[in-house]
Amino acid sequence: MTDTAKYIPKDEDFVPAPPELRETVKSETVRGAKGDMRRRFFAQKSAVAGVVILALLTLMAIIGPYISGHDYNEQSLERANLAPRVPGLASAGVLDGSEKLHKTNGSETINLYEELGITDEYYIFGTDSLGRDMFSRAFMGLRISLVIAAIATAINLIIGMNYGIISGYFGGMTDILMQRAIDIVGSIPTLVVVTLLMLVLKPGMGSIILALMLSGWIEMSRISRAEVLKVKELEYVQAARTLGAGHRHIIFREIVPNITGKLITQIMLSIPAAVFLEAFLSFVGIGLPAGSCSLGTLLTDGFQNVLLHPYKLLPSAILMILLMVGCHLVAEGLKKASE
Repeated sequence: MTDTAKYIPKDEDFVPAPPELRETVKSETVRGAKGDMRRRFFAQKSAVAGVVILALLTLMAIIGPYISGHDYNEQSLERANLAPRVPGLASAGVLDGSEKLHKTNGSETINLYEELGITDEYYIFGTDSLGRDMFSRAFMGLRISLVIAAIATAINLIIGMNYGIISGYFGGMTDILMQRAIDIVGSIPTLVVVTLLMLVLKPGMGSIILALMLSGWIEMSRISRAEVLKVKELEYVQAARTLGAGHRHIIFREIVPNITGKLITQIMLSIPAAVFLEAFLSFVGIGLPAGSCSLGTLLTDGFQNVLLHPYKLLPSAILMILLMVGCHLVAEGLKKASE
């Protein structure tokens, strides 16, 4: 039986890879993971449909108020309560401005365009009780609701993400105290807090954004904490800590990039929730002031006239439904792609 020579390790056996090679491998790994998630996301037809819906809604929120040629705030009492009249369809007798009114002594079909002698003008969604164009108002309302929801969600993300990361990363007594504080704040129903705040503050966009901030960050912080508790025990975080990396490096270079998928999913769920809450506040009369334009105020005006002029409720209701469906489809697609 032959003796094998004992191998003695040498210093050249442990030469670290050059920095440029390490960065190349790291970037290719991250890029590959992102590429796989992107492919899984766009492989889902429902997710793609959600992206298309949100893209179209965003585009129409930007250009929609200017398409009809009527200002969204321009009033003309003589043109009040005009039924929808659409170019191209009116000549075929469809959506030509005719409206069937139900009265106590029977029903009657009228066409205010013909009575006013304005058959060469078109109001695609009709006009409201003050003669304002419902088409431009619907998309201006969508724009304002999206702006309110986007700002409130961004602030909730900043507060909730940082709160959850600090709580989950440091753990111990810090985590216990921070979670007990959330339990106290979260035990108060959101609608109660928001309603009381809106009764105290002056109605406006700033007040609604502040109201949405009060409790909207809690769910974001819980998701951040849960993801941090899971990620901080993984091998690459432990390796970074072993190599002497500081808390800032570990949090922002190792943990945050790996929890963004869950946070983006929560963002897509928070936006329609914020829009719905803003609509609710406006619907019950404590949201935006009278005369303002948002999906909530439009729903309120439409609901008040739904029995006599049902077309006034449809545009804002359909836009809200599409917004919620689009956000939930994208959120579901992101959830499946990140699994």
